[in-house]
Amino acid sequence: QVQLVESGGDLVQAGGSLRLSCAASGIIFRLYTMGWYRQAPGKQRESVAAISRGGSTNYADFAKGRFTISRDNTKRTVYLQMNSLKPEDTAVYYCTTQIGSNDYWGQGTQVTVSS
Repeated sequence: QVQLVESGGDLVQAGGSLRLSCAASGIIFRLYTMGWYRQAPGKQRESVAAISRGGSTNYADFAKGRFTISRDNTKRTVYLQMNSLKPEDTAVYYCTTQIGSNDYWGQGTQVTVSS
């Protein structure tokens, strides 16, 4: 059974930093691309960043230069380091992976950035 469990969300002031973690189980973690998405109230879920099994990364434009995605295959965990946070980064952040035709999601972790 695939499980993705996010943690690290918090209330932070604008300009601050947070590191989100997503621990995976039930999969051979090192084989899969992992991604982070977010969903703000009243908005569609959007991609934030992804990291391939080889370590290649890509970012949404809003994340470039501020967010860093990384992975630790020994811990089966993917991270999202977020710096210079803005109020518009307030959202629920989700970890995701795709295995075959199936998408798997965590329960999300709330990030709130106050101005």
